[in-house]
Amino acid sequence: MAAKRCLMIGGGGMAGNWLRRFFPPFKERLEVVGLVDVSEQVLSDAGDFLGLPASRRFTQLSPAFETVDADFCAIVIPPAYHEDAVMHAVRRGLPILSEKPIADTSEACLRINAAVNGARLKMQVVQNYRYAVPNLTLRQVLRSGELGRLNYVAGRFAADYRKYASWGKVFRHEIPHGLLVEGSIHHFDMLRNLADANCGRLTGLEWNADWSTSKGAFNALYLMEMTNGVRASYEGSGTAAGEQNNWHAELYRAECEGGAVTVGRDRIVRINRFTRGKGLITEEVPPVTATYEGHQWIVDEFLTWLEGGPAPATTLEDNLQSVAMLFGAIEAADKHQVVDVQAFLRAGLDAAPAPGQNGVASSATAAPAMAGV
Repeated sequence: MAAKRCLMIGGGGMAGNWLRRFFPPFKERLEVVGLVDVSEQVLSDAGDFLGLPASRRFTQLSPAFETVDADFCAIVIPPAYHEDAVMHAVRRGLPILSEKPIADTSEACLRINAAVNGARLKMQVVQNYRYAVPNLTLRQVLRSGELGRLNYVAGRFAADYRKYASWGKVFRHEIPHGLLVEGSIHHFDMLRNLADANCGRLTGLEWNADWSTSKGAFNALYLMEMTNGVRASYEGSGTAAGEQNNWHAELYRAECEGGAVTVGRDRIVRINRFTRGKGLITEEVPPVTATYEGHQWIVDEFLTWLEGGPAPATTLEDNLQSVAMLFGAIEAADKHQVVDVQAFLRAGLDAAPAPGQNGVASSATAAPAMAGV
């Protein structure tokens, strides 16, 4: 089968990791045939790495989508620019592989959903943390039934981003709801994944510590009830001055009727069982074997989907549930209320704009936010 041709939107930062780490194992199945980045230097460096001629390097979206023959596009740019890139892809009829979140506002997420569905295109959203080996191992323990029924799941993310621009790209310290939009979307998706259900309702708070250098909130505490009755809690901090549970070292603890299973900073999954008379017994769980992990798992799933295989787990439709948690969390904190996440999502979808010509949502009709966010 011929390699799928990719128009890559983004070349530096995380996009550079895609080009240099995530794509290379698939060189027989994937070829980057065009590159877009606003930085001339990044475009030069990444273009040289790929061996792309100057005619396939672009600083703007329109000429790239108009001239490059591609089978799909990959969008790895800040969330505020996702919608523009997606709409260009829709007009060209290109399937889309996009970094999380779908977009930076609920309105943009709804417009993207309307446009992609209207054009009947395939779109997958990257939720790579589901596919880290420790998290795969943790999920396998829960699905095996070894510990009986699941009661609740607790998640913790804590990272020291107190210094300005310490969280990679500067925009994360400048945007509203920085922790939720750029970080917690991963963790909300993981809570859905581990609970094996969508979020029914949630409540909680987001805020900014007095000593934070970010303009948006960098702290969050939330409680959730999932649609299958499982409960969940979430602690998120971008101003952590103590124990760190940062990227790939998040803490998850699942409490079940026959014991608990945890994973944390050392990435070792442990089962804990307490019995009166014997006390607590802890055992380490051997990690699962996976051909691919993280982003590479996602790339493999997406290529397989394009090649005629099954749809992946993190499609656009599925990921709407995760962004509904994200924007529901913003709503809950803003109004100090419990948010019915499923009603919140339905209200947004019901009010979303109808697709216009070629499946693109009409720019004259702005999609209202999910339940007013």
